[in-house]
Amino acid sequence: MKGFIISLNRVKEEDLIVTILSNGNLETLYRFYGARHGVINLGFLIDYEIEPSSKSTIGRLKDVIHIGYPWINNHEQLRLWQSFSGLFYRHLKDAEDIGSFYYELLEHASQEWNRQNPKRVAIESYVKLLEQEGRLHQDKYCFLCSRRLEENIALIRAYLPTHPNCSHTYAINAKGLYELYENKSSLFLNDKEIDRLWNVLMEGL
Repeated sequence: MKGFIISLNRVKEEDLIVTILSNGNLETLYRFYGARHGVINLGFLIDYEIEPSSKSTIGRLKDVIHIGYPWINNHEQLRLWQSFSGLFYRHLKDAEDIGSFYYELLEHASQEWNRQNPKRVAIESYVKLLEQEGRLHQDKYCFLCSRRLEENIALIRAYLPTHPNCSHTYAINAKGLYELYENKSSLFLNDKEIDRLWNVLMEGL
């Protein structure tokens, strides 16, 4: 089966507890250290097998094959990818039934990651996630003061809309924001606005 590594924790020197987001499941597995094992890392897409354990509720990760990305050797793109994909662990770790949406979202994002600014891919993906979860606030009222929003809108965590003066944060042009919300396109947002939205995203899904 295939899945994205969204969390890695070291135990007993080089052994690992690995959390993998597969198509419909979140698997937490144990990986023993060994010279024959290939290197795995946060954000990697892998093909793998699970060996049940008679001594633990956690199965063993085995027969791992790394499925590379075309951009895997681009250090900056990989760093951004690991920051983005790592957010999914905190968001999904307590979920009971995750379906296929999150896996498919990451799969699509990984294919688009080097075709435009990867921060834009992540932001557009996040808006799809918010919409899927019913958390995309497209209403034109400030989350903090409840007054109507006009031309410039500031976003706080979970992309909640506010007046810039209410949240004391950088303003985003309304046209670009509504294009993002309606068509999942960041076309009308400039790079400074993208950096602001990326920083908000890094606060958590």
